[in-house]
Amino acid sequence: MDPAASGARWPAAETVAPRSTAETADLLRGTTGTVVPVGAGTKTGWAAPPERCDLLLRTTALDRITEYAPGDLVVVAEAGVPLAALQKQLAEHSQMLALDPPEEGATLGGIVAANASGPRRLRYGTVRDLLIGVTAVLADGTVARSGGKVVKNVAGYDLGKLHTGAHGALGVVVSTTWRLHPRPPATATVTAPVHGSAHAADLAFRVARSTLTPTALELNWRRGPFDVTGELLALFESSPASVAGQAAACAGLLAGEESKAAVYEGDSAPSAHGTSHDPDRVAIGAALPAWFGQRPTGPMVLRLAYAPAALPHVLDALPPGAHGTASAAVGVGYAAVPPETDLAALRAALAPHDGSAVVLAAHPDLRAGLDHWGPPGDAFGLMTRVKDRFDPARRLSPGRLLGGL
Repeated sequence: MDPAASGARWPAAETVAPRSTAETADLLRGTTGTVVPVGAGTKTGWAAPPERCDLLLRTTALDRITEYAPGDLVVVAEAGVPLAALQKQLAEHSQMLALDPPEEGATLGGIVAANASGPRRLRYGTVRDLLIGVTAVLADGTVARSGGKVVKNVAGYDLGKLHTGAHGALGVVVSTTWRLHPRPPATATVTAPVHGSAHAADLAFRVARSTLTPTALELNWRRGPFDVTGELLALFESSPASVAGQAAACAGLLAGEESKAAVYEGDSAPSAHGTSHDPDRVAIGAALPAWFGQRPTGPMVLRLAYAPAALPHVLDALPPGAHGTASAAVGVGYAAVPPETDLAALRAALAPHDGSAVVLAAHPDLRAGLDHWGPPGDAFGLMTRVKDRFDPARRLSPGRLLGGL
């Protein structure tokens, strides 16, 4: 069973779920085999499968919110706390952790390990921007702490940034400290139809280069035989007056002089699939479409990263039949591609645009022998030295990272 397709775990000689930092440290000190940490398992396909898994260490029993200071906009929570459970408690004080990865049941430790985020990264940043402290247990059982309960804390190693996206290969994250934000009181969406890759880029750049401050700028696209079609959505979240003014200004910006009339508003806005009585008009609404923030599904799903200005070139490089979403102003996208897609050729086409294509999910028949990460790049030597420093015996998540680290 493929973990990426089903959320299943890898075969392991033993599975454990420690309930404290001390217990986690004792487990790592007491084993000489390989250890693979996982949370809820919602993103196990986001890195190559481990070469070996003697001990599967689940962090789901580390599920306490240990400190919460609403007045300081800071929370300390263990790695196994589900993001949804944390958001529910923060909402009681009209606050939020401004991360919105769509995987249901995702835990805080798993979100850090996979560097998972969603559309709101445009305004609030990613895990590296919001994580201000971390406690991790290293391969030899040493408990390491970095950061603290203040937003600016740079003493020693920045373990938070090192462990973000490391998929458990440098240590087991057991506790996290986060910077919080107030929940916005009002929301509005502006949706515009897209006819071609160049048109998509033009619309996105109109908003990105304006004085408007959208929370997210998302493109939903599908590639046909000749070009892409879809819709661009701008999300505004702020005070009611600010949201109303910015949404109206954005709609006018996207409509441009070629618009046949004014924009749609309210119930006459396009549906979740971008259709309306007149799909060529821009629409203002309040509800987010069903596709917003979701990852596409298919036999092979890729995470694309590229220079934001290269958006039309990236869309043109994708094969017919591909579909997905893109955070149009930050250069990150997710694409479901046909199983016969030539990954090496696609990566070569993206390389001139500082681009990459990482496999997030693949059918079991495709995963065997698949080059998950692509070319290691110039930073591989540094990554190797960091791995050697934190896990010299290669016991933690062996083979999960780029280049088989």
